[in-house]
Formats: sequence, C-alpha cells, structure tokens
Amino acid sequence: MAKTNPKPKTTRKAPTVARAKKSPAVAKKPAKQTRPARPKAAKAARAGAPAKARAGTKQATLIARLQRKEGATLADLVQATGWQAHSVRGAISGTLKKKLGLAVLSEKVEGRGRVYRIVAGG
Repeated sequence: MAKTNPKPKTTRKAPTVARAKKSPAVAKKPAKQTRPARPKAAKAARAGAPAKARAGTKQATLIARLQRKEGATLADLVQATGWQAHSVRGAISGTLKKKLGLAVLSEKVEGRGRVYRIVAGG
C-alpha cells in the first residue's frame, strides 16, 4: 500500500504589499546650491607661486637638513623626522619637488651613501 499525502502541494505566493500612490502635488527637493566659480586669474596666480612650508614642522626640519652644505642621507632624515624611509622619499619627491618647487639633488658619496641636498635655482 502506497502512502498518500493528505495535503496537496500548492505553490506559495508572496503576500502583496499595498504601495502608497504618489500624489501629483509632491514637492521636489530644492536644487543643490553650489559655490560661485573662482575667477581664472586667481587660480593662475596661485598656481604660479610655489607653496611655503610652515616653521616648526617635520617638513621644515626636512628642508633645513637638506639645505645644509653637506646635505643629508636618508638615515639622517629618518632619524630627524621619525618617519619611515619610504615616507621621507615620498616627501622629497612629492612635497618638496612637486608642490614646493624645490630642486633636490641626489648623489652617491663614497663613505656616506646617497646624499640629498637642495640646490639653488629650483
């Protein structure tokens, strides 16, 4: 004798949710306010002048060490700033060269290794 299931299989439908209809008098959000555009002359004047470093910062310490006649090695700069070596190299190439427009010379000196210095005429 075969077992028969007393309940017939039915497909289950998800209950329908009544959605509120939008009324035609719905107010729209106000337009996003924007700043007035800066005049192009102000942007050009700002782009032409290199940025200045603040006194008493690690960046100022870095610049002071690089401006010395003997320059500074990477180890000197790491010790002076407390930064990691890759951060010092990034500051030299990104901030000092690109943002501040300083000419940083890198050369190998026998007995010291690679020495960095800021040269005049950047």
